[in-house]
Amino acid sequence: MALDRITLSAFRNHRATRIDGTAHFNLLVGENGAGKTNVLEAISLFAPGRGLRRAPLAEMAGNEGAGGFAVSAQLDCGEDAGRVQLGTGADAVQPGRRLVHINEAQASAVSLGEWLAISWLTPAMDRLFADSAGTRRRYMDRLTLALDPAHARRATRFEAALRERNRLLSDPAMPDARWFDAAEAQLAEAGAALAQGRAMLVERLSAELANLPEEPFARPGLTYAPGGPLDASELAAALRENRQRDLAAQRTLIGAQRDELEVVMVGKGQPAALCSTGEQKAMLIAITLAHAELAAGGRPGLLLLDEVAAHLDPVRRAALFDRLRRGKAQVWLTGTELAPFAEIEREASVWRVAGGAVERLD
Repeated sequence: MALDRITLSAFRNHRATRIDGTAHFNLLVGENGAGKTNVLEAISLFAPGRGLRRAPLAEMAGNEGAGGFAVSAQLDCGEDAGRVQLGTGADAVQPGRRLVHINEAQASAVSLGEWLAISWLTPAMDRLFADSAGTRRRYMDRLTLALDPAHARRATRFEAALRERNRLLSDPAMPDARWFDAAEAQLAEAGAALAQGRAMLVERLSAELANLPEEPFARPGLTYAPGGPLDASELAAALRENRQRDLAAQRTLIGAQRDELEVVMVGKGQPAALCSTGEQKAMLIAITLAHAELAAGGRPGLLLLDEVAAHLDPVRRAALFDRLRRGKAQVWLTGTELAPFAEIEREASVWRVAGGAVERLD
């Protein structure tokens, strides 16, 4: 199961790029700024959400185009399911509206998750453990979405319900209590569903990680710390009891918007935020690989690894390639040179990227 015949039209610095003949390993090699990560970002748009950079659609359109862009690919789902044509992009007339097509029929971005599971690791994620709790919540939601496409709808409902209750809390006219009751009932239902999805993710990831050795990649221990009750009725009661405190703060102080992902390095029992840069990178890799195994399941899986090999010593690099070789997901890697990929070069499809153009090397 693989993604092939990938085209990028007016996407960032790629005017017209086509990638054919993909394999299990796919290498994009070129200087910094050549457009390697742009290819990964384009591929990441075949998942629900905003892609690996979380950029607005208007930023993705190439400067030389009319303001829109398009990305398409052919998904080989195996002999039984055949091939599926995926397409996404934005039109210059409505640059902020995402367009999605599956087999040339209009579809929603959420529906992409039913066809393909995509995981990624980028240098920008290196500060995950030291960054804000909100960053880790978004990380949990992205990973959960790859396991359960319906998580996107739950997140959207929760955000709408939270905005409504916060609006009531900041209203100087002090709305009737019945308005609060109704808003809290909606928020509790949406918040409990969102939190349960995150809890499921951490539980399944923890079980997968428990089977891994502590070396050569530092094994992380994950704990989901909910910001409120996971049961909808209990959360509704807690919101009601906390109403006066929330009125004073003019915002909701309990619930899924306060969730946290706690990570420790198992071998040391040390919080990930206090570990070395190398240990944090190793734990991120361990989580990414474990998630990729879970996400693939019965769907085609993709794993996008941006500049990951150059920062690993030879032992960890060999271990990484071995894990990727045995995994189910199609793998895309970027680097400034081929040397770090010598072990897998013969079994990979390789492209040189320069100035937004892609040339096959093998």
